[in-house]
Amino acid sequence: MASWSFSLGMLVFAIESICGCVLIGSTSADAVRRWETIDLFVRSFMPGGWLTFSLVFSRGNQREFLARSRVLLVAVYLLPVVAAFALRGPAVEVEPVVESPSELWIGFGSVASILNGCFLVSSVAILMNVEKTFRAAVGTMQWRIKFLTLGLAVIFGATIYTRSQTLLFSGHQVPLLNVEAAALLIGCSLIALGYFRSGFGEIDVYPSRTVLHTSLTVLLAGGYLFVVGVLAEVVARYGGAGSFRLQSVFVLVAVSLLGVLLLSDRLRQKTQNFISRHFRRPQHDFRRIWGLFTDTIASAVDDRGICAASARSLSSTFNALSVSFWLFDDRHERLVLAASTAQSERAGSLAETSIPIASMENPPLPLLRPFDLERSREPWGDSLRSATAGEFKQGGHRLCVPLVAREHWLGVAILADRVSGIPYTTEELDLLQCIGDQVATALLNAKLTGEIMRGRELEVFRTMSAFFVHDLKNVASTLTLMLQNLPRHFDSAEFREDALRGIGKTVARMNELIRRLGALRDKLEINTSPLNLNDVVEETLATTVLPPTVRVRRQAEPLSSVVGDREQLQSVITNLLLNAADAAGAEGELSVETTARDGWATISVRDNGCGMSADFMRDSLFRPFQSTKKNGLGIGMFQSRMIVEAHHGSIQVTSELGAGTTFRVLLPTEPSRK
Repeated sequence: MASWSFSLGMLVFAIESICGCVLIGSTSADAVRRWETIDLFVRSFMPGGWLTFSLVFSRGNQREFLARSRVLLVAVYLLPVVAAFALRGPAVEVEPVVESPSELWIGFGSVASILNGCFLVSSVAILMNVEKTFRAAVGTMQWRIKFLTLGLAVIFGATIYTRSQTLLFSGHQVPLLNVEAAALLIGCSLIALGYFRSGFGEIDVYPSRTVLHTSLTVLLAGGYLFVVGVLAEVVARYGGAGSFRLQSVFVLVAVSLLGVLLLSDRLRQKTQNFISRHFRRPQHDFRRIWGLFTDTIASAVDDRGICAASARSLSSTFNALSVSFWLFDDRHERLVLAASTAQSERAGSLAETSIPIASMENPPLPLLRPFDLERSREPWGDSLRSATAGEFKQGGHRLCVPLVAREHWLGVAILADRVSGIPYTTEELDLLQCIGDQVATALLNAKLTGEIMRGRELEVFRTMSAFFVHDLKNVASTLTLMLQNLPRHFDSAEFREDALRGIGKTVARMNELIRRLGALRDKLEINTSPLNLNDVVEETLATTVLPPTVRVRRQAEPLSSVVGDREQLQSVITNLLLNAADAAGAEGELSVETTARDGWATISVRDNGCGMSADFMRDSLFRPFQSTKKNGLGIGMFQSRMIVEAHHGSIQVTSELGAGTTFRVLLPTEPSRK
């Protein structure tokens, strides 16, 4: 809607300009009367298009404004119909000017005056809506519509001027139209500049519903009409109205340029910087200080390093010979000396000073800014004064800079023994507060980073512990099945030999786990060697004790050698076999296949069990501590995937509820696959 209403408005401006040009070039009174009447009729289309545009352009709540202004919109769109009937009679009179017979005076009757009043009111309403849209926009949005707003302000500002003149004098001379022509040229140039600068892409702003009491347009229009009324009395008494037209054009151009300059963010910023740098010299070079301070604390990694670097920086910047940082110890509720330019770290802490936790979390408002420690009446003020006694009698008062970040009171910095005891200025206090906030933020970040690192270390410890607990669980499962079968087959010598052999392998497995736990490092260790994957699968099947009622079907193809860790791969296969047997149930069936294809060796373990849902496979299968088994740890598949990926392979799964599950372990047989 904004596009077609803008097009309609610009079309009206174009036709109106043509009528104005013909009118200015006309010499006969009849021609001037005819074209002025046509101009009034064409101008009657202006309020509808531009008022609609001002209500919908770049507004996210345009439907609300259209609904609230529907009566006004209907009225302005009916205005051309009313004008067509009203202008059929003699609405305009043309006669020579008495002082200059060569110039013509266009006099307006009641109909023309009413139409001009409508044009004046609609121009104010249009500018008011455009102004509200501009004021509701911020930043880049305001930058994009700035020149369009200025262009419309120039055009309709000139319309307000010319229509008020015609209403004031019940007519106008032909040259008055030059003001509107100049305004249209300037306004269209600004609109074109805005289009080539940022386009007319729609942005969504939501102006307030208030109309009058927040509108600068209404204030300026009302003030202007009041001044025009006063000037009319002056002109009526002393004459000189003819010189106003040329002055109006120059004023219009000057106001347009002034508006462009005042709305320029870049110019405003440059002006502020120029005044700040050349008319008021700061006591300190803030850019240099901030750059050096940032570089100083950037290399510090812990709280004591940050405090030591900050103490040196503050001492050199403010000529304070004694600068100390005291940090709160939450656990013991005391202040601890973290750094000092006058004391060694062995000077200790204020162990006798008890700091309530509440005072750290909610510091009093006066303590959020640097303050004079000599005048402090806080419970810990005496302790700080005694611990930070200056070395020189002429060092001035000690200044305390609170270290507060995100409503956490982390400690204080004490500045003492300033050279010549010079008092701190307001500018220096503001700089100290900024530095204190920066130090507090760095301390809080270091504290939070330490907590995160400790949490990650604990999480790694828990994860690796879960790996070994899972392996021990598999070993315990093997021994449990053996003990269950022992009473029934104890008399069988063959069973006893198998049992002893299984116990020996289980003990060896446990010793290996203990060895790996003792040699645990930060990451999973893989001891690779050339392997025959079929042999690894056969050995795992022979050592893994499955329920006797579960049937295992084995299929094997000849495979190329793979490079891997035998123990780790056996752990993966054991985990897949036990999971498959558990899912298949007492009368289940397992299928273990080894195949080779396209440089990959594949181990497939298939069961006919209950299967898994797609959601579980997507969200939980390979995540630690997620399991579908009642007593499962939820670590087996996570560990298995880590082992397989450490071998530059992958693990795939296909499953369907009630139709079983198939796991495939793919390992590279060619060096180029790694």
